[in-house]
Amino acid sequence: MNLLGQRIAGLIAAQGPISVAQFMTLALHDPDYGVYAARNAIGRAGDFITAPEISQMFGELLGAWCVAVWHQLGKPQPLRLIELGPGRGTLMADALRAAKADREFSAQIEVVLVEASAPLKAAQQQVLAQSSFPLRWESHLSGALLNQPFLLLANEFFDALPLRQYVWKDERWHERMVTLVDDALTFAAAPAPAAGLSVPSARGAPEPGAVYEISPSAIALCEEIAHAVQRQGGAALIADYGYAQSGFGDTLQALSSHTPVPVLHDPGSADLSAHVDFTALSDATTPAGANPFGPVAQGDFLKALGIEARAAALIRANPAAADAVARALHRLTDDTAMGRLFKMFAITPLASAPPPGF
Repeated sequence: MNLLGQRIAGLIAAQGPISVAQFMTLALHDPDYGVYAARNAIGRAGDFITAPEISQMFGELLGAWCVAVWHQLGKPQPLRLIELGPGRGTLMADALRAAKADREFSAQIEVVLVEASAPLKAAQQQVLAQSSFPLRWESHLSGALLNQPFLLLANEFFDALPLRQYVWKDERWHERMVTLVDDALTFAAAPAPAAGLSVPSARGAPEPGAVYEISPSAIALCEEIAHAVQRQGGAALIADYGYAQSGFGDTLQALSSHTPVPVLHDPGSADLSAHVDFTALSDATTPAGANPFGPVAQGDFLKALGIEARAAALIRANPAAADAVARALHRLTDDTAMGRLFKMFAITPLASAPPPGF
């Protein structure tokens, strides 16, 4: 067992089993050994690769989306462009390059990158060092950042928010916990049924062993963003992998060097994530008075925004890169790659028209 595993084992020995959400928080954000606190997990040399790292086209189209939505909303000013979990800064760099085509938009935006990881913040500062836009970093999304019109981007951010899991056992839901058996971390159902848990009836009737997942952090964050969108004006675009129709199933996974590994094996050495429940996000948006759009498949969204034309332009400008551009286009849009599993979800003010791509 590695050092973080030993720390978690000691915590369990002292206070009893911990929730999956608490385990995820420790594995990802422990200040000494957590995945995001200790190293840069994104990219070919890390644990996983994101759409902006595959091709500049992804970030460019999201930048163009921001400009189009800003015009659609009546060009509110001043405007704050916020990105949650900006990775290595690649998406924002590409988005800002595309946004420069609209001088009116680019002349008055303030860019805020919300990043809790010191290694990733350092990478973002390096990538954006030559940017002509005013930049600042914050460690978390506070209400003060949402006190004026804003556009918010979140790519593969919601999938890493803490998740609670429940197992159907003896005709009741029991929370799935992480415990210690024979000096090894293992999953176990809490002996007492979960109190006050409400599972949407749309999920159907559970079978023995069925797993129900819910991310209170994701729901609360979506509610906060939706309230601010309706109150201040602006929009949010969430890109992530997940499901549009809620069901039962264990989607928690761990990746180390792009290879699946056991979730509880050597915590802090692998990235943890789970499928985003877009139905839950949509349900959290509506009570806030905002308008949810989607989810739509990433491939359909990018094609609607003109990714095929952009790929053709890149090939014309650099014929030697034709194969690489074609591979990136396939990976981002094809149903057998990221095109169907990854989805786009938008939040706009209630009276606004559907944003581009929806």
